[in-house]
Amino acid sequence: MNTNRKSGPVGGVILIVLGVAFLLAQWVPGWGRWLRAEDSWPLIIIAVGVVLIVLAVALSVPPLAIPGCIVGGIGAMLFYQNATGYWESWAYAWTLIPGFVGVGTLLAGLLEGKGRSALGPASWLVFISLAAFFVFGSFLGFGRLTPFSRLGAYWPLLLVLGGLLILGQGLFRRKP
Repeated sequence: MNTNRKSGPVGGVILIVLGVAFLLAQWVPGWGRWLRAEDSWPLIIIAVGVVLIVLAVALSVPPLAIPGCIVGGIGAMLFYQNATGYWESWAYAWTLIPGFVGVGTLLAGLLEGKGRSALGPASWLVFISLAAFFVFGSFLGFGRLTPFSRLGAYWPLLLVLGGLLILGQGLFRRKP
């Protein structure tokens, strides 16, 4: 496999995206705010995640999508925290990291052509991650996350839903 043939277009796309971003910073008022280091440093982390995912596709290395999703997801969390100044959310936001692993596993499975066989384990990681996010967030206070602030009292429903999923999986599983 000749990696130079596949990595050349990836490098070209990265240069084009950077060039367009810098042109927009010069031509569109307010766009340059996103390129200031004190405001946009999490975008660099997101970009590293996106580059890893693009390399996973371009170089036909599907497992590279997993760290790409982890790095990109952490970059998105840091972007939110940097934009709002609500760094205390890290007390429960870390629970989303296993969900990023699940998304990366699903993406890698799809790139490998596994399809439905990758869906089960990946979806459980995402479900457990979201459930932990809501449980920890309800205990530690969602703070400024106003859409979630009223969900704190309903986190036990996630336990009920998880139990129903486990029971349903056992009931509907095909017998050998």
